[in-house]
Amino acid sequence: MTAGSKPVVHRMTPLERRAALSLSSIYSIRMLGLFMLFPVISLYQDKLAEATPALIGLAIGIYGLTQGLLQIPFGLLSDRIGRKPVIYMGLLLFALGSVVAAMSDSIYGVIAGRALQGCGAIAAAIMALTADLTREEHRTKAMALIGMSIGTAFALALVLGPLFDHWVGLSGLFWFTAVMALLGMLVLKVMVPNAVSQRLHRDAEPVPAQFGQILRDTQLLRLDVGIFTLHMILTASFVVFPLVLQDVLGLDSARHWWVYLPVLLLSVMAMVPFIIMAERHRRMKKVFLGAVLFVGLAQLGLALWYDQFWPALFMLLLFFTAFNLLEASLPSLVSKMAPPASKGTAMGFYSSSQFLGAFLGGSLGGVLQGQFGYSSVFILGAAMALAWLLLASSMKDPRYLSSYLLNIGEIPSTQASHLSAQLTAISGVAEAIVIVEDQVAYLKVDSKALDEEQLLQYSVSGPDT
Repeated sequence: MTAGSKPVVHRMTPLERRAALSLSSIYSIRMLGLFMLFPVISLYQDKLAEATPALIGLAIGIYGLTQGLLQIPFGLLSDRIGRKPVIYMGLLLFALGSVVAAMSDSIYGVIAGRALQGCGAIAAAIMALTADLTREEHRTKAMALIGMSIGTAFALALVLGPLFDHWVGLSGLFWFTAVMALLGMLVLKVMVPNAVSQRLHRDAEPVPAQFGQILRDTQLLRLDVGIFTLHMILTASFVVFPLVLQDVLGLDSARHWWVYLPVLLLSVMAMVPFIIMAERHRRMKKVFLGAVLFVGLAQLGLALWYDQFWPALFMLLLFFTAFNLLEASLPSLVSKMAPPASKGTAMGFYSSSQFLGAFLGGSLGGVLQGQFGYSSVFILGAAMALAWLLLASSMKDPRYLSSYLLNIGEIPSTQASHLSAQLTAISGVAEAIVIVEDQVAYLKVDSKALDEEQLLQYSVSGPDT
């Protein structure tokens, strides 16, 4: 392998941009359908046949159980039968689940439909197809676009959910999500390019041989427990948030978006300085622990003052500011702490933990609300945040390193260790693992110190087209 073998690419090609945009739209369409039910379902405790608070909580969170259990298997299945067939199957399952729920007038039908929605676990397959369709040097951008689309879908869902519920009711909302799933299938057919080749991407998909290594990593397990706890608290909170707004604070359900929209916008603005402090000024652990603390304080404040309008709204703002900060920080920490060639496996277990946390949060939140009232759910959230804070306080300070992929092309296996040493010698490169069969070097780099121009001399990516 010699330096400067081909021109280096600095921009995404039109095909890469199209792939990233279309796949992120499919991901967000599906997540929008899942999240739009969050601010709505609990308001149907007295309207759905056989509904109880415990069953309502199960209906909110049950998608997380099927999603969490099937996400990694579906990703591995996409290696065998192809990415697009798995994504089509997942979207079809999601649409069928929506139809089951839409046609049901009992809580049990809604639970079955939500569980079937979660069976459409296509996240890993979408990530793998994104990796197939983008070159190594641009994959981080494409994955970041998908991440941004998820956050946008969540914010839109909290605003659109109450509005759609007011216009078309719960059944109509499920029919809408079914149509959105079919639209996703159309986007997949018309907009998403076909991959020229399909291969393993250790940065984007789980690798069974790495499961043991990742599950023994106590630092990564702390982060898995963290995202599990965060989404447990979030989902439990949405068992009671809508009821508090409607029954305690007297806000008609059609106007709940009046609360969610400004709270979400202000929370995003409020978190930006802390993101800058964490990343640029390298105070990640302090900011992270502070956000966990404020999640707990916000939950405790809601337990005490949920029946007072302005204090409750302030606590809601505090909660979402800390929640958004953690949602941005946790994947970054996983990327920093995962071994260079095991990021995909680490993210697979991280994502599964997130969905399983949503399942437990919905289930526990419903039981507590039915037995002990609204405050008990927020007290649960505060207690879980405290336990998380104690666990996270022993977390190592993260190395401020980013994942970086380099397409090295075909090289003899005898040159792998030599190339790894050459790459490690470049300023800003902390680790380099060369996987000959992948034709990729998996790197950990310090972006502030990286000599990217020298590094890219080892890339064999073709010129811009």
